[in-house]
Amino acid sequence: MTEKPAAGNLYIVATPIGNSADITRRALDVLGSVDAVICEERKNGARLLKELGISKPLIELNEHNESSMIQEVLILLMQGQSMALISDCGTPVFSDPGRQLLVLLEEMRIQVVPVPGASSLIAAMSVCPFNLEQFQFAGFLPPKTELRQPALARLSRADQPVILMDTPYRLSKLLGEVQQAFGKKQRVFLACDLTLPSERLYHGTIEEVIRQTNNRKAEFILILDRPQRKQFGGP
Repeated sequence: MTEKPAAGNLYIVATPIGNSADITRRALDVLGSVDAVICEERKNGARLLKELGISKPLIELNEHNESSMIQEVLILLMQGQSMALISDCGTPVFSDPGRQLLVLLEEMRIQVVPVPGASSLIAAMSVCPFNLEQFQFAGFLPPKTELRQPALARLSRADQPVILMDTPYRLSKLLGEVQQAFGKKQRVFLACDLTLPSERLYHGTIEEVIRQTNNRKAEFILILDRPQRKQFGGP
């Protein structure tokens, strides 16, 4: 009787957020040893592996196909193949696809191994002058205006700093929405294009940062100091 192969591991591998020199030695070892790499977008995954000198089969898993692809990934893992999950940049799963896969693998008792590395969130927090011993990570707001405004109104009553993310083309819109919900004197820290030659850090009131960024489009992390308006409102 043929013995059933042991299930393979899934490695959650952080990759650079901009500067390719930030890849870790362990990430290189894992990406070079697994049977296949799960990526968010095939084009981006192929480009990264080519830069690293690694050739592996790619499996595309993203917000559009995750529900259907996780069963295929599970089958390969159950057959004993080891796999690495990467995102377009930075640390996977956190505000990226992969959560449904992790839930399924936990149910199936398949080992998931973190391979830590670059994270835009941690990088931004490490240079932010605000007290971030406690904070509220709000991540991506809903794209629809009728949902974004109530969400920002709730966050304006938070008693901790608030961290927001969004797509580059919504940076200017988000800054304007924050000014409306939190008031023009709200202190903010904005980290744009971290680790890239175009990296820029902005710090001041939301009014000042809007003026300084001048409708810039960039990958970003926006950190709002502990809101001052609270439930009392304000200018």
